[in-house]
Amino acid sequence: MTLADLPPGATAQVLALGGEGAERRRLLDLGILPGTAISVEARSPLGDPTAYRVRDTVIALRREQAERITVRRPQ
Repeated sequence: MTLADLPPGATAQVLALGGEGAERRRLLDLGILPGTAISVEARSPLGDPTAYRVRDTVIALRREQAERITVRRPQ
């Protein structure tokens, strides 16, 4: 499952990051690392971008960025 698949209000754990180069580096710099908890705060009216909470910070990611992040929901 990817981060883009989560509904608003859901929380998941990051398993892996895709992408490469500067885009991957940006995600790492934002604190999106394997093992990190991330939750969906809100979607924009048109569905893109989406606000996510990572380590007490809210960030916005576009759908194509969120699709590169593999997550697992808690059981």
